[in-house]
Amino acid sequence: MGTAWRNMEAFPWETGRYIGGIEVVKTNIALRIYAAKWHVYAGLAILNPTAKKQIHQYARSTTDLFKLMIEEREDELRTRVLAARDFVFPEEEGGPNGPLLLDDSVLEQFAIGVNPTGVVAAPPPPNSHLSLLAMVDCWNALKIRPSVHLALAATPVFRFWIGVAEYLFRSPARLEAAIVAAAHDKSHRSDDCEFLAAARGWSDCVRYGNFDSYRQRFEETASFFEPRFEESRRANAAMFKMLADRPLTLE
Repeated sequence: MGTAWRNMEAFPWETGRYIGGIEVVKTNIALRIYAAKWHVYAGLAILNPTAKKQIHQYARSTTDLFKLMIEEREDELRTRVLAARDFVFPEEEGGPNGPLLLDDSVLEQFAIGVNPTGVVAAPPPPNSHLSLLAMVDCWNALKIRPSVHLALAATPVFRFWIGVAEYLFRSPARLEAAIVAAAHDKSHRSDDCEFLAAARGWSDCVRYGNFDSYRQRFEETASFFEPRFEESRRANAAMFKMLADRPLTLE
C-alpha cells in the first residue's frame, strides 16, 4: 500500500478516499513499517521460505481478484470472496454477530489527517478494499486460519491485520459494499491498479532474494512518507496501546 501511494504521489489521508474506519489501520500500519529500518522487514521476507510462499500467493490473489474486478465478473468475485470468508472466519467463531477484535468506536479514534473538506468522511466512500480481500483470499488458498496463531503470535501488528480483516469480512453489509465497489465503482480503480503493480513488484523482489532492490524500494517509499512520520507515531502509540489493553476475543 505504501509503495502504491508513493507511486501515486499522494498522501492517502489527503485524497478524500482513505478517511476513517478501515483506512485508519491501513495507513497507520503502513507508516509504522516505513518508519522502521528496511533490513528488519527484508530479513523477515527474504530469509524465510514460508514468507516467500505467502508473499507470492498474496500477489497471485491480488492479481486474480483484480482481473475479476476489471472484467466486472461480480458473481464470480462474490463466490470467491465468500468462500475465503467461510474458511478464514467460520460461523463457529462467532459469525457476523460475535465479538470483534476491532469495532467502529476503536477505528474512528485514530485517523491521520482529514479529507479535503476538513471533516472525516461518514460513511466512508466506496472502496474495493482489494488489499484486504486479497489477504483473506491468500489465507484461504494456503489454508491458514490466522486466529489459530493469536495465542502464540499476538503482536500488535498481527492483531490489527487480523482485526481489520475480520471487521470487513464478518459484516455482511461492509463486505457486500466492497464486492459491489470492486466490480463496478471506478473511483478506486487507478489506486487498485497501482496496488496490484506494487504487490507484484514486492513479490518479485522477495522471490529473487535481492536485498539491494528491497532496500531501494523500501527507502524510496520511506522518504516519501518521512514528513508525516511524527504524526503517525503519535497515532500509532495510542492505537497500539489501546489494542494491548483489549482482551483477545478470537480462539
